[in-house]
Amino acid sequence: MRVLTVLVLFCSWLLSGTTPDWEKTSTADTDWPTYGGNPAGTRYSPLSQINLENVSRLQPAWTFDTGENKNLSADDRGMDIQCQPIVVDGVLYGTTPRHKLFAIDAATGKEIWRFDPYADPNKKPRFHPLRGVTYWADGDDRRILYSSGPTLYAINAKTGALIESFGTHGIVDLHEGLGDAQTLGHETASLSIRNTTPGVIYRDLIIVGSSVSEGGDAPPGHIRAFNVRTGKLAWVFHTIPLPGEYGYETWMTDSYRKLGGANCWAGMVVDEKRGIVYAGTGSPSVDFYGGARAGQNLFANCVLALDASTGKRIWHFQTVHHDLWDRDLPCPPNLITVMYEGRRVEAVAQATKDGYVFVFDRDTGKPLFPVNEVAVPNYPALPGEQPWPTQPVPTKPAPFCMQELTEATITDRTPEARAYVLERFRNSRQGNKYLPPSEEGSLVFGMGGGAEWGGTAADPNGIFYVNSNNMLWWLKMRNTQQSEGVALTRGASLFNTNCGVCHAVPGQDKALAKSQQAYPDLTNVGKRLDKKQIHALLTTGRGRMPSFQHIAQQDREAIVDFLLNPTAKPNAALSASSDIHSSVVAAPRAQGNDFPYQSPYLNNGNTQFRDQDNYPAIKPPWGTLNAIDLNTGEYVWQVPLGEYPELVRKGLKQTGTENHGGPLVTAGGLVFIAATYDEKLRAFDKKTGNVVWEYRLPAGGFATPITYSVNGRQYVAIAAGGTRYGLKPGGSYVAFALP
Repeated sequence: MRVLTVLVLFCSWLLSGTTPDWEKTSTADTDWPTYGGNPAGTRYSPLSQINLENVSRLQPAWTFDTGENKNLSADDRGMDIQCQPIVVDGVLYGTTPRHKLFAIDAATGKEIWRFDPYADPNKKPRFHPLRGVTYWADGDDRRILYSSGPTLYAINAKTGALIESFGTHGIVDLHEGLGDAQTLGHETASLSIRNTTPGVIYRDLIIVGSSVSEGGDAPPGHIRAFNVRTGKLAWVFHTIPLPGEYGYETWMTDSYRKLGGANCWAGMVVDEKRGIVYAGTGSPSVDFYGGARAGQNLFANCVLALDASTGKRIWHFQTVHHDLWDRDLPCPPNLITVMYEGRRVEAVAQATKDGYVFVFDRDTGKPLFPVNEVAVPNYPALPGEQPWPTQPVPTKPAPFCMQELTEATITDRTPEARAYVLERFRNSRQGNKYLPPSEEGSLVFGMGGGAEWGGTAADPNGIFYVNSNNMLWWLKMRNTQQSEGVALTRGASLFNTNCGVCHAVPGQDKALAKSQQAYPDLTNVGKRLDKKQIHALLTTGRGRMPSFQHIAQQDREAIVDFLLNPTAKPNAALSASSDIHSSVVAAPRAQGNDFPYQSPYLNNGNTQFRDQDNYPAIKPPWGTLNAIDLNTGEYVWQVPLGEYPELVRKGLKQTGTENHGGPLVTAGGLVFIAATYDEKLRAFDKKTGNVVWEYRLPAGGFATPITYSVNGRQYVAIAAGGTRYGLKPGGSYVAFALP
């Protein structure tokens, strides 16, 4: 196929008497073999055929239509493509919105094979974000490993067939290694777990993290390694330490029996020379209230260096102590090399949700720029809460997103918008970003970026590229035992336990009706979905929402009844109880006395606060792209990323927008990134931050682009999955090349 393509192009050149641009620079075939481009996760390519001089001529080379996401209703949206595909030996591997794995010719987009994990009609699908796949090879044994729901699959890279010798007929259950009733006091086999980001390969091991519930039913987020050939569990690192293990004393006694989380959902990287895997972890359950986990809570919110062969801890650094703000480490670490005190140092850089970049020596974990433990306000806190008195703050680089809200930073887009936001500002707690959550309510940054899951990029010379969001969030806690002074029904209590960490109680906070929630507002959901459709959604999951198949059918029935009739009063039998709350939650406590954990306080749903016209509540820029010299800790440039087309028509340009997806940097002097509301893929001059090329994708590109070369021709490819921010859905991959 490659020979034929080269002959055709060569003959065309002879007939035309001209030389195609892509022939003017010789480029050896170059793969994009791993998530992040290489084991170090730098998202850097040495390719330079596409460069500053000719990028303006870049044009679509092929489009691969997955055949999915067409004609979707508004309530089906959320099945976007967040996949950063890989390319090995001229074959591109990626996933569709509905979790099918495919292989296509990377030069033409022609499909080679497709694997459907839910081809069996008796197997219920579990949909969630999929951000990539993993490749492993030993001679002719070539495998693609990827996961859907709680299942890890090993697929023959040539044929698309399951590899029967791996696990049980080609699959491994991702619950393995999390613990059992003897260890934890409850079973984990039925709890929600999935991998949104692919694992990493070290020799014959695939090392995986997980995405888990953020509520009281969360399993522990242990990092595990499986043998690539057999699927057998090789090692487990307990991110929530067990008795006798290092870090156990940073929790309350037996916290491990009732709490979960501290999971690596954003991905990891490998230093193959050192045999070290580096990972960033998330917050412990439950979000925003830590009354049952007094202490620092290792190894939540940590950069971890683990022996890749054994899982043994080498070093760790905690970026948030006793997290009360859901400040997970949102993207993989980045292995870079910088100049430090006159010598080259191999380092690891980690960007955070609240706009910090921590830079460490890879061997020791020593910060290359000093980190101060800064005293933070720890009052007034919710009853039972014990906030940690200090938090780590790096002296360099300066934060790449806003840190605190002031009246001067509130939007002035229109007088009406400013008045709308000022009213909430003056009736909320605001100030230090470490103020403990409260029933009064706070306007805060850092719950949803800063940095996002798209990752960061780095040049070999130590320049670090990160896209960022300046988004304001409204955080208000509520007592889970009562709703507006009325005792909860069984369905309402089950909703609090299983759904309330993400979704606001339907209709409870009417002031937020016009604000954007990170998760859908379920008020009047019965007008959009019928009972059968809600049940189906609870079973399959969708977008960021996991499947809730682990909840008993009768409990799902109670949740659905509550959603359709949220103002219903408790029945007479429950009302007669002297402790209604303990009565209504009896069912979910069937696993054990401490699990699922029943938090006395939950948040109002992950709610982004915007003005009444649904624009960000602060002054622009609302999204930025940043270049930071990690040799010095100083910024090279910072520019707005994205625009709102309707505001541009009104003369308001370069506002930046919320963005999801990451950057790619090349030796051609370019940074490629999509990620924005305006659905454009852009190329920036990596030295100046100037936009040098842009293209409107068929749908939003909320993934990270890749680059590779086949037959001497360089391509840039990205998934155009759409659906975020209420935009139209998409289901295609688009590749660009020079004419």
